[in-house]
Amino acid sequence: MEHTFAIIKPDAVAKGHIGAILSLMQKEGFVIKAMCMARLSKHEAEGFYAEHKERGFFGSLVTFMTEGPVVLLALEREDAVAHWRKVMGATNPANADEGTVRKLFAESIERNASHGSDSPASAARELGYFFRSYDLS
Repeated sequence: MEHTFAIIKPDAVAKGHIGAILSLMQKEGFVIKAMCMARLSKHEAEGFYAEHKERGFFGSLVTFMTEGPVVLLALEREDAVAHWRKVMGATNPANADEGTVRKLFAESIERNASHGSDSPASAARELGYFFRSYDLS
């Protein structure tokens, strides 16, 4: 079994899509190993997205991710990283496949409803950023 990290972002939380997104996760065979709702501080968001610090969208990303609560999730299933990325859909919802999280719930390329780790190494780092290891056992 593999773990991945997911976030239900502030736009989807504000619009009441938490339940629908969790339902999609479970229908796709994900086991929710840990979950919490949080409001990220500027410091937490900047640390989490530090790899994007030099990119032009960094400031707006941090502002967006701190504008309201998010749901942080540790997910488990076979091929979890790749499968969650498939279920999320393309970053730009206009390019996302029908039935994906982003096609169903995202507003734009920036307000795109969900986050998912892009590799097993990123998943390990991102999970460790928000969850203690014993939360995943």
